[in-house]
Amino acid sequence: MKEQIKILLVDDHAVVRAGFRMLLATAEHVEVVAEAERGEQACQLYLEKQPDVVVLDLSMPGIGGLECIRRICYRDDQAKILVFSVHNEMVYVDRALNAGAKGYITKNSAPGILVEAIQRIAQGGRYIEQGLKITPPTAAQEIDYRSLIDSLSAREFDVFLLLAKGLTAHRVADELCLGYKTVANYGTQIRGKLKVSTAAELAHIAMVLGMLEK
Repeated sequence: MKEQIKILLVDDHAVVRAGFRMLLATAEHVEVVAEAERGEQACQLYLEKQPDVVVLDLSMPGIGGLECIRRICYRDDQAKILVFSVHNEMVYVDRALNAGAKGYITKNSAPGILVEAIQRIAQGGRYIEQGLKITPPTAAQEIDYRSLIDSLSAREFDVFLLLAKGLTAHRVADELCLGYKTVANYGTQIRGKLKVSTAAELAHIAMVLGMLEK
């Protein structure tokens, strides 16, 4: 008899988790054994429940999805993590895989893709959804931008994206459940690493790399 694939479902929206749970309930040999709404909670539940696959969103309050992946993989280098995100740009895919994820699919994918990806990863494989948007560099400047973005930590990357979208430091602090001074310090570090001084320049970099809608 085929063993159940135990799933830890991580998303900060209860309605979204409920939808995923209902979808996975229709699949054979797949069982959601725990749910988390923050990265910190996911790390603890991973140790307690020892799931076979973690299905995780990137955009969450607290430590965020990328840092959650990094921490789980630091504790267990055999961890099997599937990112399930609204973001379809390759810069997100690259950072997730570099953090340790074994797969990446978008929330716009067909329902069967989620189950297929979980099964593939549970068996030790990798799964990247076909058709994800690729933004190839078209100039030396873009290649430099990618290199600079790669130098950001997981949390710096989260703050960068929100600042690039035009959010104020106070809004970013609320969104990520961080202190205002902490976000302000991150902003200073990010601008220093990216060699810019304004929010408009951050937005330009994000747009060049396909992170923002033009």
